[in-house]
Amino acid sequence: MVDAPVLITGGAGFIGSNLVDALLAKGYSVRILDDMSTGKRSNLPMANSRVELIEGDVADAALVAKVMAGCSAVVHLAAVASVQASVDDPVRTHQSNFIGTLNVCEAMRETGIKRVVFASSAAVYGNNGEGESIVEDTPKAPLTPYAADKLSSEYYLDFYRRQHGLEPVIFRFFNIFGPRQDPSSPYSGVISIFSERAEKGLPITIFGDGEQTRDFVYVGDLVKILVQAVETENAEAGAVNVGLNKATTLNQMLAALSEVVGELPPISHGPARSGDIRHSRADNSRLLQRFTLGETTPMSVGLARLLGR
Repeated sequence: MVDAPVLITGGAGFIGSNLVDALLAKGYSVRILDDMSTGKRSNLPMANSRVELIEGDVADAALVAKVMAGCSAVVHLAAVASVQASVDDPVRTHQSNFIGTLNVCEAMRETGIKRVVFASSAAVYGNNGEGESIVEDTPKAPLTPYAADKLSSEYYLDFYRRQHGLEPVIFRFFNIFGPRQDPSSPYSGVISIFSERAEKGLPITIFGDGEQTRDFVYVGDLVKILVQAVETENAEAGAVNVGLNKATTLNQMLAALSEVVGELPPISHGPARSGDIRHSRADNSRLLQRFTLGETTPMSVGLARLLGR
């Protein structure tokens, strides 16, 4: 058992709560800071004595410093994950998505904690690399405040690494899916939305022809990598793509969904949405060099778990 807790910001949310389960299974204690804007108590095993939940905002510097005291490492997942929200209200989302990261860095500097695992996003690439496997050195072209805040956070984490000896492990998530992903959230992945509609027998609308591709990663496979990032002795500089280097079309995803739920409800096609990236696939060479991906979860299995089958 590891006595000093791992602090997880955003730990009551989709990815965070799955990480909580994985760390508890390995004997860790966890301390969670979450403003509960999208997180849910029901996602957490609150009866477990090794789980501590503090409700609050990462934009509150004093609170971040307080909850970090005595922790062994930090996994910084807290963010307003809605790209549209960042477009509509960039000032408010900046408080969580960038100032929150800066508060984490400052609190780590003050407390002497070194290891921080940070959730960045493939959004930092914008439309660059479309149609090919995106490498980490692909030029960055953030198109939204959300993406700009993620990229700025990466730069600040690197500064704190060089200046103050922090050990950041920066991951650029591609399309993560799995249990506890809220289909009503404005940033829900297409998988959670389509799965809920299929289960309820509601019509499904695809924007475009359905041949657009994404690199889907099951959340259980992601959290195994996050745990490794907490534990690894060497936190190498440079962000790491988290994807399978596998392009799956929306039509292929719907075919896998039909394997789980049976016949799908009616599917219609609307016009392609302006600004949507046509193809997105991660080059994951760096991920495979630094971490053990292992056997990944097939799409149909992940969909079944998402739907509780």
